[in-house]
Amino acid sequence: MAGIMAVATQEFAAKGLAGARIDAIADATHTSKRMIYYYYGSKEGLYLAVLEESYRRIRQVESELHLGDLPPTEALAKLVGFTFDHHHNNQDFIRLVMSENMQRGEYLAQSELIQELNVSVITAIAELYQRGVRLGEFRAGLDPIDIHASISALTFFNVSNRYTFDLIFKRNSQAPKALAKRRASVIEMVLRFVRVNLET
Repeated sequence: MAGIMAVATQEFAAKGLAGARIDAIADATHTSKRMIYYYYGSKEGLYLAVLEESYRRIRQVESELHLGDLPPTEALAKLVGFTFDHHHNNQDFIRLVMSENMQRGEYLAQSELIQELNVSVITAIAELYQRGVRLGEFRAGLDPIDIHASISALTFFNVSNRYTFDLIFKRNSQAPKALAKRRASVIEMVLRFVRVNLET
């Protein structure tokens, strides 16, 4: 099933739910449409399984960062850096999320698993943020979901808008030096937003 999921991820990411073809997935995995329908029920069932697996993978790796073992500022910087790297290295995930937004979240809303999976990242952010507030590193009054939204927005854009942005501004945002600079900027922006302003 891993092979089917990998190929299906590429197919749905490239063509969206409407454009993806089970025939293409079956041909690429040397299996049959009948077998795919047996395991997943329908094209929509396979699409939902791909969404769930994509979210499961990112949340699993996030859980292995051991943020609770690090000082709050270092933990937050590590989380932001990880998210930036994940999105860059898993661009099909970004395209799947974009596709699902085109569907107005119709299939994500059907998945209790995805709802449950995404609780973990908010819990992790809330815990490290509250530690930071207690230690005087972070300013009080921020919402962990808002922090997550800001991290997502800053790290998502570099993939979702890479082609239009680079064409308009005549640059290569994906070059290693440009990526490293942008990664550092995103981490700094999030930390500046969250940290206590020590300037007087």
